[in-house]
Amino acid sequence: MKPSLHPGVERTNRIVIDDKRTISFMGEEARTYATPSMISDIEYTCRNLILEHADAGEDSVGMEVTVRHLAPTLKGMTAEVTVRITAVEGRKVSFEVSVRDELDQVGAGSHTRFIVEKAKTLERLKAKAERLAAHKQ
Repeated sequence: MKPSLHPGVERTNRIVIDDKRTISFMGEEARTYATPSMISDIEYTCRNLILEHADAGEDSVGMEVTVRHLAPTLKGMTAEVTVRITAVEGRKVSFEVSVRDELDQVGAGSHTRFIVEKAKTLERLKAKAERLAAHKQ
């Protein structure tokens, strides 16, 4: 990772809340931003910030998510996901996260990611798949 990845660096992503990001279990009139979708949007915003400062062959994986969903966001509204790096400890990157729509703060919390070398990660995944295959025999 580049030295430009440090505490204080932030990124904002604006997302229009479409059908696939909403809950459906309470009917069409109650379609609002689903918590799992909000968490996914937070994770991808953090990942994209890291990728801006990553070396070739690096990516990141999520380690921890602690988020409060504070208010509903209606389908068609825009969610603004803002993430700010609070700490970089080796390959571990911690973020403060905030989500707002046009009217309210709708989410707040923290997220931690770990920077990985993609080639090494693929090797570990292949080894685990081999262990699983052997386990199933």
